[in-house]
Amino acid sequence: MHTEQAPEITDTVAPRRLFDAKWRVVDIVVAAVIGVATGLLFLFWNNVGYAWFSAADAVTPGLGGIAVGIWLIGGVLGGLIIRKPGAALFVELLAAIVSALVGNQWGIETLYSGLAQGLGAELVFALFLYRRFGIVPAVLAGAAAGLGAWTLELFTSGNLQKSPEFLGLYLGTILISGAVLAGLLGWLIVRALAATGALNRFAAGQDVAQRV
Repeated sequence: MHTEQAPEITDTVAPRRLFDAKWRVVDIVVAAVIGVATGLLFLFWNNVGYAWFSAADAVTPGLGGIAVGIWLIGGVLGGLIIRKPGAALFVELLAAIVSALVGNQWGIETLYSGLAQGLGAELVFALFLYRRFGIVPAVLAGAAAGLGAWTLELFTSGNLQKSPEFLGLYLGTILISGAVLAGLLGWLIVRALAATGALNRFAAGQDVAQRV
């Protein structure tokens, strides 16, 4: 007697899409554009942000860290848009180079800051294996960029000699500022850009399109 066999049931799962770490030409070009644009933003913030920093620090030493966040936004933007290893560091460092070349009150130290801040943001995206780019990684990347800035200034600004009270307050305010003005604001900017279609060639733009 012929009996029809039931279809074989397998327990296979579709392979997970491998992460592509290779940079495309468009990644390099857009990262460079973001870096230059962020550097120009820094030129504005070098005056407005520094005035805010000085005023807050005059109230209570260490409170000035609340104004630092905008200087940390390059790494967040680069990481969220390009989504490739090195993007956060590249954009933040390039923005610092633009700021230093055009001229600011910190000179060559701006490059050290860009390196430290970019590395802070880069490490967070690396911890998420360059697979998660939502609001949580963005906020953490902004805060980590602030931690990088705080650590560098222990040596470049002589903060290592200052009181524990100052260091604690400055750390707290710079982490909050990084989380909000770099992380949250950076995430909102990327979503706004994606909604316009400007990021359609990137996963950041495709993510937003899929939700609409």
